[in-house]
Amino acid sequence: MAAIDLSALEARDGGRLGFVALDTNTGRSLGWRGDERFVYCSTFKIYLAAATLIRIQDGHETADRRIPVTAADMVSHAPVTGPAVGTGLSVDRLMQAVVEVSDNPAANLLLKTNGGLEAMRNFYRSIGDDSTRVDRFEPEMNRLDGDKDTILPARSVANLQRLFLDSASPLNAGSQARLLDWMFASPTGVDRIKAGVPAGWRVAHKTGTGGYGPTNDIGLLYPPTGQPVIVAAYYHATPTTSGAANDAVIADATRIALKSLGYD
Repeated sequence: MAAIDLSALEARDGGRLGFVALDTNTGRSLGWRGDERFVYCSTFKIYLAAATLIRIQDGHETADRRIPVTAADMVSHAPVTGPAVGTGLSVDRLMQAVVEVSDNPAANLLLKTNGGLEAMRNFYRSIGDDSTRVDRFEPEMNRLDGDKDTILPARSVANLQRLFLDSASPLNAGSQARLLDWMFASPTGVDRIKAGVPAGWRVAHKTGTGGYGPTNDIGLLYPPTGQPVIVAAYYHATPTTSGAANDAVIADATRIALKSLGYD
């Protein structure tokens, strides 16, 4: 991996930025703090949905099974599960909710029905990731506490490559397409990675936000022709910087990396 100097972006508002981009057309990759740990916040929900889809493929779960949603399940940010309290939602709808709009109770329900935190750890290990930490449920996982619930940007890129582009992916073609559809449809983070790509590109991604500085976005960036560029951006901003400024750091890092890779 070649180094890309993003120190000026860190100096602009403070904080620490982890960024890796892999051009799957050429195999060329660029990184800045790619092997340092960052709290992942809701970016993990791509991997949670992938783990659930694998369970469905293997016959351990069904997409249409309804999971009860109760008042006891409610934590902050429940745009889909909140209105469903007292009824239930299908596994498929819960997956869609976590990827598209980052519903936190939906994430906890899927984590629990999949077998808990240990099952999520096992999913990461099954795709060759032996470093990502899984320690807490939502929303506690967003709080900085040593290495708890952290990931390496380089590892996140490798995970996305394994799931979506590797012939040995545990996701079948149908599951890959379903997950990508949700990632493309997500309305979040329009000023992060999406703001840093050239005109005509499409972005399948998942954001994560800590609410006190951490501002993340990971995904696959598709040029008009050819294979995608995989990007993982984790920015631990300071609590005093604005959300707009934090988003702009990720957009600018994406723009700089793509230009370095030969995309204008």
